[in-house]
Amino acid sequence: MKPGKIEAGSHFPGIEASSLEGKRVALDERRDGADWKMVVVYRGRHCPMCTRYLNALETFRKELSDIGIDIVAVSGDSREQLQAHLEKLDVGFPLLYGLTIEQMQALGVYISHPRSEQETDHPFPEPGLFVVNDEGRVQVVDISNNPFSRPALDQLVSGLAWIRKPDNDYPIRGTYP
Repeated sequence: MKPGKIEAGSHFPGIEASSLEGKRVALDERRDGADWKMVVVYRGRHCPMCTRYLNALETFRKELSDIGIDIVAVSGDSREQLQAHLEKLDVGFPLLYGLTIEQMQALGVYISHPRSEQETDHPFPEPGLFVVNDEGRVQVVDISNNPFSRPALDQLVSGLAWIRKPDNDYPIRGTYP
């Protein structure tokens, strides 16, 4: 079955994944007074581009927090794979694991099979990025079918800062029927 695309302006689906502490966490749960949430779906420990992207995202964490946006990243990896990935990650935002194929499909991300056992041992999501506004609606959506195409973080963060300014009254884009 092909995944359905999450439409801009639609409500973000109620999806939970696991934390290393063993808690189930809603992907769009806000922390520390943030009223928006950035959900980053990444391929997993096997992907060096994901590692670089997540580490680069960390450098924007304070800037995003300053404009009321909390971050979470999630993959289909197992607890053990996420634990091993921590050796290469230096991030302060939550990392969740255990995204199921059904959840990947609900998010509308592309799903790939591993090329070999050395890559990973399960189908995995290709990159997706969702920014959920204070009404629980998808303000920004970016889905790719490979790790080479992701939003440039500096442009994304500056654009989100502009959107968050009340005087700009910037609507959710891409909602034409």
